[in-house]
Amino acid sequence: MILYPAIDLKDGKAVRLLRGDMDKATVFNEDPAAQALEFVAKGCEWLHLVDLNGAFAGQPVNGAAVEAILSQTGTPAQLGGGIRDMATIEAWLSKGLARVILGTVAVENPALVREAARAFPGQIAVGIDARDGKVATKGWAETTDVDATELARSYEDAGVAAIVYTDINRDGAMQGPNVEATAALARAVQIPVIASGGVSSIKDLRALRDCGAKLNGAISGRALYDGAIDLKEALKVLRT
Repeated sequence: MILYPAIDLKDGKAVRLLRGDMDKATVFNEDPAAQALEFVAKGCEWLHLVDLNGAFAGQPVNGAAVEAILSQTGTPAQLGGGIRDMATIEAWLSKGLARVILGTVAVENPALVREAARAFPGQIAVGIDARDGKVATKGWAETTDVDATELARSYEDAGVAAIVYTDINRDGAMQGPNVEATAALARAVQIPVIASGGVSSIKDLRALRDCGAKLNGAISGRALYDGAIDLKEALKVLRT
């Protein structure tokens, strides 16, 4: 399993939200690139980036911060938030992103996801953010009637590289991930699944590693900033 340290970007700063609430943001680093370099120095092999403002705006907002991270680290990174057309996908991949995450358009424009996956093999992930099993879109501001597992299954033949599954109720709450729901989703599809939301301890990472479903990795943010998870130890745990 891969551990993806999360750098959530709001107004050019590295922050963490509580359950996706933009009014409940804690700033952890004024310089996101410096934060990324800190994670890389400790051995991480990937970075997980989110343009929070972009998710609400429907277009990239924190582009300068993302570009600084890419240029200064050289570490593979995936980015979600505000990526809703082919031109934006192409622009980000041309700037050195290893993978883009498509969330809102995965619900609203599945044809775009399929087109992008064909055009950029291995570089398109689907972000499925769920609240009580139902998919939320537009920066989690809107909850749909779409079932998370059914959405994942609908992309089984699309060639997407991964599904990033976030349990919104757990995100930033330091209450542990929804292991049962994440494992159930991973068993339902052949697409690699990355767990997100609530990963707050080494114990949580072990639970995901040993859940009985083959997960590609796990994303953690607040726990790394708060020191609840030691990154070097976590990487060692997930590599065994």
